[in-house]
Amino acid sequence: MKIVTRPYAEKDRRKLVESGVHPLLARLFAARRIGSADQLEQDFSRLIPPSELTNADRAARLLADAIEQQKKLLIVADYDADGATACAVGMRALRSFDARVEYLVPNRIELGYGLSPELVDIAARLKPDLLITVDNGIASVEGVARAKSLGIGTLITDHHLPGDTLPDAECIVNPNQRGCGFPSKTLAGVGVMFYVMLALRAELRERKFFKEKKEPNLAALTDLVALGTVADVVPLDANNRILVAQGLKRMRSGQCKAGLAALARAGGRDIARANCFDLGFILGPRLNAAGRLADMGLGIECLLTDDEARAANCAQELDRLNRDRRKIEGEMLDEAGAVLEGLVEPPGATMTMFKPGWHQGVVGLIASRVRERIHRPVVCFSKAGSSELRGSGRSIPGFHLRDALDLVSKRAPGLILRFGGHAQAAGLTIRESDLGLFRDLFESTAAELLPEEARLRVVETDGELEASYHSLEVAQLLEAQIWGQGFPPPLFCDTFVVEGQRVVGVRHLKLKLLKDGRRLEAMRFNSLDPLPSRVRAAYRVSVNEFNGLKRAQLTIENVEPAPR
Repeated sequence: MKIVTRPYAEKDRRKLVESGVHPLLARLFAARRIGSADQLEQDFSRLIPPSELTNADRAARLLADAIEQQKKLLIVADYDADGATACAVGMRALRSFDARVEYLVPNRIELGYGLSPELVDIAARLKPDLLITVDNGIASVEGVARAKSLGIGTLITDHHLPGDTLPDAECIVNPNQRGCGFPSKTLAGVGVMFYVMLALRAELRERKFFKEKKEPNLAALTDLVALGTVADVVPLDANNRILVAQGLKRMRSGQCKAGLAALARAGGRDIARANCFDLGFILGPRLNAAGRLADMGLGIECLLTDDEARAANCAQELDRLNRDRRKIEGEMLDEAGAVLEGLVEPPGATMTMFKPGWHQGVVGLIASRVRERIHRPVVCFSKAGSSELRGSGRSIPGFHLRDALDLVSKRAPGLILRFGGHAQAAGLTIRESDLGLFRDLFESTAAELLPEEARLRVVETDGELEASYHSLEVAQLLEAQIWGQGFPPPLFCDTFVVEGQRVVGVRHLKLKLLKDGRRLEAMRFNSLDPLPSRVRAAYRVSVNEFNGLKRAQLTIENVEPAPR
């Protein structure tokens, strides 16, 4: 591991300060390539217009025709938070446009990901005229073909990377499809669906649809868009930051969906003080728990209901599922840790893991945890039927996971039965008998593609934090900003004297640190390794609330011995 300081342009920092930006924020924003205060504007009017998203206008015409003809629409959702929020956005918007619309979400274990032919057959029982995929579909060549054979049209809205062959759908909206010049390639699935709904409203407006009825306010859906965007860990470019900021604004003003407020309460958080951490680590995991362990229909119903009592019941059940998920994850992680500890040699370029009893809905989390430990691309498999394995992979900077799987597939045709995803996360299915072959080919492919320098974990920080900024006011200021993937939350680095350390809870360290005569409270979560008397630590400044009292607290992320 190597701790480094993130560089910034001094001229950009000065320019931001002169524009009225807080001096600390100016330094942090400049290090994230913000050169002017205009780039920080988060007004809704600054969104990239829907007209720039390829086929959004075509999708709008297709949907508007269907609404006018009272055709039956069926949204086919993915079973994660992005898919659930995208489904809820579509359902709420289309219902406000008087569309006949229902939704269907596959069971992760029984049907797997995407619009499969088997799922189409189930959908056909509902007699839809048009299927609308959200957060899936770009790889569903066979599923779309099956729908076409049954006389059912398909509109695909997705953000995953396309393969060599596209489905023969009526319309595809995906910022990552070839030929799409949309400036924001990092829209989440929920963002794509939101854009399609904006385009549909514009089309209906042109058709004088709202002449005798009130035009729906689609900005009211940004709380759902914000949750799905942050939970899916897509890079927060300028456009995504606007969507998230608008969504958080609604939450903080008490205008959010009943289900979001209920999920926050279930997690012990106040929706009126919602921030990106709450979306990514409190609401998102509870919503995802439904898709991992049960049926995401429960999560979608939580997002669709306006009844506070119903929302509270859904949220409590989701919270229970999340506790179950944490227990299962802990047991699986212990098994994965035992495998790592038993290695005679350090890992090569990759790590492929499989245990017969591992839960399909949790292997992605295990892949992520193992990746964090060993800083290598990781694929974890679980059983999927009698002869197949379903895997979930996580990668590291410098290694494009979906492209690597594509190359493996081309080098051994038929080895990977299905795959798809992004640069940093992907899913796949193989035969159990081919596990060894996959492990070897994945390793050899990564050995070719993974640069040697990428195998060293580099922790980027924002350098030292002035002693005067170790305060509750600064912690609150930082928490109020929009941080996330591609626009990372502040991580500082200083040298401390460790005055005290003790174990709290099951596996956490509570620390007393000293710097320049100032004593500071700190926590190091999920680590029981005692610290030396002097450390160089990468840390975050956060708000710790206990018994109604708020104070600033340092959260230690990484440590290395400090020279004396």
